[in-house]
Amino acid sequence: MLLSLGQSAIWSLVRLTATLTDGKPLASHTATLNAPLSPRPYLDLTYQLLNIFFDLVPVALAWYLLRRDDMRPGRDLGIDFRRPGYDAGWGAALAAGIGIPGLLLVYAALRLGISAQIVPSALQPYWWAVPVLILSAIQNAVLEEVLVVGYLITRLRQLSWSTPAIIVCSAVLRGSYHLYQGFGGFVGNVVMGVIFALFYLRTKRVMPLIVAHSLLDITAFVGYELLPDSWLEWLKYQP
Repeated sequence: MLLSLGQSAIWSLVRLTATLTDGKPLASHTATLNAPLSPRPYLDLTYQLLNIFFDLVPVALAWYLLRRDDMRPGRDLGIDFRRPGYDAGWGAALAAGIGIPGLLLVYAALRLGISAQIVPSALQPYWWAVPVLILSAIQNAVLEEVLVVGYLITRLRQLSWSTPAIIVCSAVLRGSYHLYQGFGGFVGNVVMGVIFALFYLRTKRVMPLIVAHSLLDITAFVGYELLPDSWLEWLKYQP
């Protein structure tokens, strides 16, 4: 886990500490989720695609480790296309149930000064920007739901952890690598983590969680690109 999201959690904690100790209000800082990596368009595209590819390598490692232990990752984690209607329906329901309250939480946290200003995308409006944002959203969903829900919960159950401890561990890990967004991002993602962990423990399927997470991030990333400038100004922190 330290190869990917555990590492991100540590860096997020360090970034939050640096932000809280620089003498400026937390809400005056900006957390950019999809930032440009080069001023040269096609070099930027190359960097973005390489980042997406390499961020998925830990998923392949988890898949291999499960197979090495004589498990069938696709069937055992519920990552397959055997139940498309079920997965899509529950994914959409989870996305709606989490996304709408989540937007209100983000707005309230910003107004209360306990969250940074979140910028879902700062990519230039090149022709490839929206496809890359969609790929980035799917990559986030696959990485987080396979590792933080499917793989982690499977391993903790093998270690005979109690159900409440498993849920707390999964949820707090999810929240911790979002600490760079401030306390609002942490709380919101812990709540999401509890819901997703409970859903997986009940259904044994990660696929609806991947669908839900993908829909949430695609809406945030692409929607931010399409919002009018007047709306973006309204959403900004006002000291």
